[in-house]
Amino acid sequence: MKLRGLYAITDSELLAGKFLSYVEAALEGGVTLLQYRDKSSDEARRLREAEALRNLCERYKTQLIINDDAELAARLNVGVHLGQTDGPLSPTRALLGSKAIIGSTCHAQLALAEQAAKEGASYVAFGRFFNSNTKPGAPSCSLDLLDEAKRTLHLPVCAIGGITLDNAAPLVAHGVDLLAVVHGLFGAQSTAEVTRRARAFNELLKI
Repeated sequence: MKLRGLYAITDSELLAGKFLSYVEAALEGGVTLLQYRDKSSDEARRLREAEALRNLCERYKTQLIINDDAELAARLNVGVHLGQTDGPLSPTRALLGSKAIIGSTCHAQLALAEQAAKEGASYVAFGRFFNSNTKPGAPSCSLDLLDEAKRTLHLPVCAIGGITLDNAAPLVAHGVDLLAVVHGLFGAQSTAEVTRRARAFNELLKI
């Protein structure tokens, strides 16, 4: 499949009390990838929520990605996104198989992306590009890095970190394939606004 479009990432605190309704509203507006990101240690709840998201994603023909948890991804037969502290990517590729979508956090370093590509990543993620509520301490990324990545990598490039409808256009102009958004999508006052934002992000990417 072609990995291009809006990459919606859940936030348990931001979506408390409206989790599935807001996610479905985003899917209604068009989402290429949906990442379930939950840092809690409540495994039963995480499994329950991930299963609910998988069912929703199947209905909307969207790919579900699990953040940091290859075992849960394998259990649900979905993709996974790995950070730099999650170890090498190759064992995860062996666990999930050749068709699974596996993403890799590469911060602001092209060398990390090149290594991820060698190990079988499906896409690489650079960021943060703007001030981020989710990862305020992450190193900042330049648009030049995107240009370099597009020249040297033959993989979809994802941008993450503080992305909103107001600041996403330059990222698209520099060749980004996936816009990963948390607050800029789900920090809305209503489900209708979530759907509107999702559609607007896809319009920027000409989806």
